[in-house]
Amino acid sequence: MLEASGLMVFYENMLALNNIDIKCEDGQIVGVFGANSAGKSTLMYTLSGIMQDIQKKEQMSGGERITVLGDVKYKGETITHLKPSQRARKGIVLCPERRRIFSESSVLENLKIGAYLATRTEAKNTLEYVFKLFPALEKLKRRIGGFLSGGEQQMLAIGRALMAQPEILLLDEPLLGLSPLMQATLIHATREIRDEMNISIIVTEQYARPVLPIVDYAFILENGSAVMEGTKEELMDNRDVRAAYFGVEESYSE
Repeated sequence: MLEASGLMVFYENMLALNNIDIKCEDGQIVGVFGANSAGKSTLMYTLSGIMQDIQKKEQMSGGERITVLGDVKYKGETITHLKPSQRARKGIVLCPERRRIFSESSVLENLKIGAYLATRTEAKNTLEYVFKLFPALEKLKRRIGGFLSGGEQQMLAIGRALMAQPEILLLDEPLLGLSPLMQATLIHATREIRDEMNISIIVTEQYARPVLPIVDYAFILENGSAVMEGTKEELMDNRDVRAAYFGVEESYSE
């Protein structure tokens, strides 16, 4: 279980996260929804530890001062001060927004790079699983990443994250800019990853409706604050939430 309490992040004097409490139980898919600048990526950076690297980079370059407060625990152990590489070794792996694949490397090379924490057997088995999950990647395994479509790059980014042997996978806006057909493919794959590999998942999205069917629990962020949380049924019972984040006015039913 990954749990964070009292998370607060300041960029100089701007409050990016305001006293966030979030929890992802084993085997859950947890959704985090909100508009641009709501704090979704900041939350994912903080959970994965990458915010520490951003802090250091800004300090060394004389950039903005970043302050992070609060506590992050994984399986009951406090990991607040662990580096992102140390958190990855514990099984917390981020698939970042906008893919960020190695555009000059092939599909296969990208996947092998992701396997830096895996044994040879784990890497072999996971590669086979990634090609089963995304058959298009096996057909394109020699293609250079920069020549892939947006959807193919997102499949590659998720596949590369899986190669790192996650126990909890952080997906930051994986549907961004993709067609409805590709979104449906990735949503189906996300559920399969949870069901077949027993990987817990936290997924962020600006528009909640495509992801809603697969989440067990969800949080709504506005201006860095969690303004609502609950099951998908509980969120859909709120008319304002339906209109703002799900694009529907009618009552929700399974």
